[in-house]
Amino acid sequence: MRVLVVNAGSSSLKLRLLGAGDELEAEHDLTPDDRDALAAALAELPMPDAVGHRVVHGGERFRNAVLVDDAVVAALTALTDLAPLHQPAALDGIAAVGRALPDVPAVACFDTAFHATLPPAATTYALPQPWRERFGLRRYGFHGLSHAYASRRAAAGRVVSCHLGAGASLAAVRDGVCVDTTMGFTPMEGLVMATRSGSVDPGLVLWLLRHDVSAAAVEQGLDRDGGLARDDADTRLALDVYIHRLRAGIAAMVAALGGLDALVFTGGVGEHAPEIRARTAAGLGFLGVALDEEANARATADAEIGAPGAAARTIVVTAREDLEVARGVRLLLARSPQP
Repeated sequence: MRVLVVNAGSSSLKLRLLGAGDELEAEHDLTPDDRDALAAALAELPMPDAVGHRVVHGGERFRNAVLVDDAVVAALTALTDLAPLHQPAALDGIAAVGRALPDVPAVACFDTAFHATLPPAATTYALPQPWRERFGLRRYGFHGLSHAYASRRAAAGRVVSCHLGAGASLAAVRDGVCVDTTMGFTPMEGLVMATRSGSVDPGLVLWLLRHDVSAAAVEQGLDRDGGLARDDADTRLALDVYIHRLRAGIAAMVAALGGLDALVFTGGVGEHAPEIRARTAAGLGFLGVALDEEANARATADAEIGAPGAAARTIVVTAREDLEVARGVRLLLARSPQP
């Protein structure tokens, strides 16, 4: 089955056409608002058998890939408030590609779905129950398509997957099932990221609000002006904070698993920053993590970088969310074939 994977972000629209054996037949990177370029790209592609859309937020309802219809679009639109930057882009991509390929089945695949297996202890905030029930306050988790692919690629029982890019999160995966993750109700929880602060004391947020910092300014500071992109003169401190939180998060994920068989680095930073990998691993020897310095320095694509004899494997995996989307599309359509 030939699958066209559509990954619509707030500033990019990526098309990947994958053949029956997952070979890459064509690719286009576009701006999301250029309809003429999208129409031209779709016109020159071979006709796909199905289209798979990456959708960041599936809420509590969508725990697996689903065929797109009007009811699904309405439900995804209702979730826009939970992912205001990403959900509209995905919906625009679904609409635009649907207009161009109206007779090709479209499937939505969700970043939150991989984390639907988290136990209640990992999803529940210790907040008043009426709030949780009224507003659906819970930990959803994100980057699920990347974590699913990376952990399966590791082919190990107890895996901590580190998706490190502009956004960053960890997932604890036991025998292919996610049991914990670092992002929560929004993608701002958890690790320090490129422009996001990661987890902060909620009392700090309340303090700022009570001292005449507006909610919009607080959101700007936490989501877009924080993280590694701060204007601090001491960039080394920023990196130290990043590594400190990353090590602590990995240790927490290992605790959720009861041990570690493989540590996986993926995403733009995870794949291309050997210094980050080395500094992270240097503080995790007590978990059985040790790197081969030469293997870490030269790692490209999928590579084992652990030291010989280390109790836990360490692996670099190229992020391939497109393959995970295509897999979801094929599994769904195999169960419910189209006429």
